[in-house]
Amino acid sequence: MPSSNINRDDTGAPKTALYGGVTRSRVSSQSWKRAMRVSFKQSGVDTGTRTKEAAKLLANKLMSLDSSLDEKAALDKTSEVFKAASIKLDKNNETGALLLVSPGQIEKLAQYVIDHDELDKKEVKKVLKTDNSLDLALFGRMVADNPELNVEGSAQVAHAISTHEVVPEFDYYTALDDLQSEDTTGAAMLGTIEFNSSTLYRYANLNVNELAHNLGSSDAIKGATDFIKAFLLSMPTGKQNTFANKTLPNYVMVTIRPDTPVNLVSAFEAPVNSKNGYVQSSINKLEAEYSATLSFVAKPSLTVVLANHQYESKQSDQVDNLADLLNEVTTELTKVVQDENTNN
Repeated sequence: MPSSNINRDDTGAPKTALYGGVTRSRVSSQSWKRAMRVSFKQSGVDTGTRTKEAAKLLANKLMSLDSSLDEKAALDKTSEVFKAASIKLDKNNETGALLLVSPGQIEKLAQYVIDHDELDKKEVKKVLKTDNSLDLALFGRMVADNPELNVEGSAQVAHAISTHEVVPEFDYYTALDDLQSEDTTGAAMLGTIEFNSSTLYRYANLNVNELAHNLGSSDAIKGATDFIKAFLLSMPTGKQNTFANKTLPNYVMVTIRPDTPVNLVSAFEAPVNSKNGYVQSSINKLEAEYSATLSFVAKPSLTVVLANHQYESKQSDQVDNLADLLNEVTTELTKVVQDENTNN
């Protein structure tokens, strides 16, 4: 990645991590998951809303389904729903913490309220546990007020780190006032922005069986490919207007494993050293580490690689484009899910 500051700490500096005895560039998993959720929305993928105002979402849906309800009546009914679900609302009808709810859950809750004068706690909770949106099924939901409503996330996203050591740099900038007299010298504003440039190793895993439990088998396969695509093409937006650092991956490896996920970050515990770029050396170390892991775990049922044509890969199963990669993943996951359903 070129000069950038896509994920800042509390001082405004790019986040870092100490690994292998040197400082690495770091991008938090939370930051990238947020970018993925935005990517889902832009791509038309079913996406939930994470908010303290879930009660207001439900009230608005109730009013759209029943024109006889005004805002107060709708909020009163909404309060009953959240009480039945054992979720506390404050005086502003907001939850104490952010709550992720899917469009399908809001729709079904509203219809249930309209169809029933008396609310059944079990039914209310059942609605809140079904019709998960993809982001809810992937990243999960924790409800402190009522753990019954928790959803176990099927995906794990690691903090991305650079494969090499980074040294912080600073951009000293000045700005002129457009209405400032031409005879006036000096800037109207000045400051500094810390940034770095790095080759990042990014890793995520997905429990397809758990995703199928959350979404159903057919939706899980489509959801898995949407997850891969969003993970590859999304990017956090920190300081994008300043650095315009929107780039694409140079190398992608996807494995489908029957036993355990494997993060290959240990390939970079000894940082890459190079005066001719880091990408090819990083690919070489990653593929060597992948081969080494085969002594400890079962061989994946599928390993597929997509690489920029500038770089060499020793992996035999390579594809030419992202569409082919997703097609191979879809084909293999279809077999896996069918076998799982047959065995059950």
